[in-house]
Amino acid sequence: MKSILENKAYLYLICLLLGIITSFSLPPYNFAFINFLTLPTLLYILINYAHKKIISFFIGLAFGFGYFISNLYWITNSLKFDINFKFIIPFALILIPLFLGIFYGLVTFLSSFFNLKNKLSSVLIFSIFFGGIEFLRSFIFGGFPWNLIVFSISNYLPSLQILSYVGTYSLNLLSITIFLLPIIFFNKLKSSLTALIFCSGLILVVINYLYGYFNIKNFEKKKYDKLDSVIRVVSPNIPIERFLTNQSPEKNIDELLTLSNPNKSKKKIFIFPEGIITSIYFKDLKLFKDIFKKKYNLNHKVILGINSIKDNKIYNSLVVLNNNSDLLYKYNKNKLVPFGEFLPFEKFFKRVGLKKITQGYQSFSSDNKREVFNIDQFKFIPLICYEIIYSGKINPNKKYYDFILNISEDGWFGKSIGPAQHLTHSIFRSIEEGKNVIRSSNNGVSAFVNPKGQIIKQIREKGYFDINKIKRVDKTYFAKHGNKIFFYFVLIYTTFIVILKIRENK
Repeated sequence: MKSILENKAYLYLICLLLGIITSFSLPPYNFAFINFLTLPTLLYILINYAHKKIISFFIGLAFGFGYFISNLYWITNSLKFDINFKFIIPFALILIPLFLGIFYGLVTFLSSFFNLKNKLSSVLIFSIFFGGIEFLRSFIFGGFPWNLIVFSISNYLPSLQILSYVGTYSLNLLSITIFLLPIIFFNKLKSSLTALIFCSGLILVVINYLYGYFNIKNFEKKKYDKLDSVIRVVSPNIPIERFLTNQSPEKNIDELLTLSNPNKSKKKIFIFPEGIITSIYFKDLKLFKDIFKKKYNLNHKVILGINSIKDNKIYNSLVVLNNNSDLLYKYNKNKLVPFGEFLPFEKFFKRVGLKKITQGYQSFSSDNKREVFNIDQFKFIPLICYEIIYSGKINPNKKYYDFILNISEDGWFGKSIGPAQHLTHSIFRSIEEGKNVIRSSNNGVSAFVNPKGQIIKQIREKGYFDINKIKRVDKTYFAKHGNKIFFYFVLIYTTFIVILKIRENK
């Protein structure tokens, strides 16, 4: 093995392949056991090159590039809808994973300064840098907390219940540590100590799993609360290409409202996806109020995504309407997608003929307000598209609510693994916040997720499903304290590292 690693070409190729293989631990594949092989191997390689700092950086960069090019290739699909963007596809395919790979390069580079050996202290050092850099990646430059290592255990709901206490970033740190433990079999420790370390890790995993298992079982015994209004989640499944052509707004609106199959005798709240009405802005919706009045009555409310204009600024908005298309509430998206909804360095890119990927030339503007909406005793926090991916950023005002409502357009992912990855974030947010999540997606997965992360209902094709009862849980520890819990874990890890290093030096 060492002779192979001495060849730099083989070294970086092996790290690249390790990254690609690791990506198959993520949704929708969920082969989590892969991480017990790939992550210890990566650390073993780093230990052998820790004395060469530049090589250490490229070890992580190669791993990260392989990891992200394999699980984020679908990003380029969004460039296929406009002929002006097609020439960028090869650059986006390479440069985005390469940029994200730099974060993993920093993990291996910084870890190399700590005299790594095949010991438990090295596992903790590597874990704390890995988890810390992943935390940094989730906030720097607007943040992109997509496909953290912890998402590889998304299929193991009992193991995820601890999210309600520690949150995603802390569980990510713990998961990385557990996945790295097999490296102790590479060292020269006495077999009894090796067995002790391994068994301790295994016991912690089992205890966490059992806690989660009984937590879910106790939740299943809870009684349902009946809702005052039926919530109907609509999945139009309209091809995104249709939105990029000049279609008749009147025809589109009529088709959408007909799909929702309203029953005028029952109170209902109809939820449609993000940006589902194109070619017009919210101010133009009044022109079509006769269609709303024909389909709906006073028993009905409508929630949908549409663009709006205020003070010459364009917003990606979620609106709540009555049957007369009068506005009851409006939420403007806070976190915008770079290049998708706005152009960073817009003046420069416009000079070379580029615009945002979505329809229109002017970039969207972001808002900074997010309030709890209350409709028929249905209290919810509104989130648009990938705002669901931000842990600890859901409810800035800490007010009570029942649901997280996420509307999305997943057509930009195409027929790829992207929609499954996007849905996974809803599972994590539901457990962290202890809230039901309602997700209405066009060309993706529309779903109803309970506070334990169980998907109660979902639909991937054209149609709808109804929600008429829910179970509630008490406010979670994480919902109260947020991501500062992660820093407590960093402090605990640092303390253990110092103690172990002192013992090693003796």
